[in-house]
Amino acid sequence: MSENHPQRRGGETTGISEWKTRPPYRVHEKNDDFDVKYEANCHCGKVQYQLSRKEPLDSKLCHCTTCQTQHAAPFQWAAIFHKTDINFIEGHHNLEWYDPSDKSIEHKLPCKVRCSYCHSPIMDEGRNMILLFPSLIHLKSDEDKAYFKPRCHMFYGQRVMDIPDGLPKWSGLSDSSDLIEDSPPEKVKEMQRKREEERKERFEKGENE
Repeated sequence: MSENHPQRRGGETTGISEWKTRPPYRVHEKNDDFDVKYEANCHCGKVQYQLSRKEPLDSKLCHCTTCQTQHAAPFQWAAIFHKTDINFIEGHHNLEWYDPSDKSIEHKLPCKVRCSYCHSPIMDEGRNMILLFPSLIHLKSDEDKAYFKPRCHMFYGQRVMDIPDGLPKWSGLSDSSDLIEDSPPEKVKEMQRKREEERKERFEKGENE
């Protein structure tokens, strides 16, 4: 696709192809200090990316009706990263966007991002962060998988199935709605405090980088 050609679907973000020059879509040059921790791809392989962060900032299961419809699944598993944590090595020209609020295919934040060929969900792009889908990421060890383990459920009040896994369950957004527990409240809160203390310790030591 030429630089002066409009994006495949929807209108340009800001000017001609401006979106290609900034995170999360900017392709890193070979001399950039991008420390690759993981690789990932869509189903057809046309879209491929790398991640430089070892542990996501958070990992959640979302049960909102939008995620259920967009993923044709009972819930969405998403891991949160900074926009600068991702490097597209193939197919960043083969992306399409969808704004579920306005039902528009223009690139307006927040939005859904998919491969324009196989239509695999690639990420949710927010104004400050991106939500990636761990099922696309090549997690090769048990340690890697543990980093991406979900820490809570969001919008559990909209669920279509019960998941008695002992994780904190929020009726809406995490930390700003009511907890819906499937275990004693004190156990859920104790586990949550312990997990957050461990995560903060790893962050302070830089072990999550």
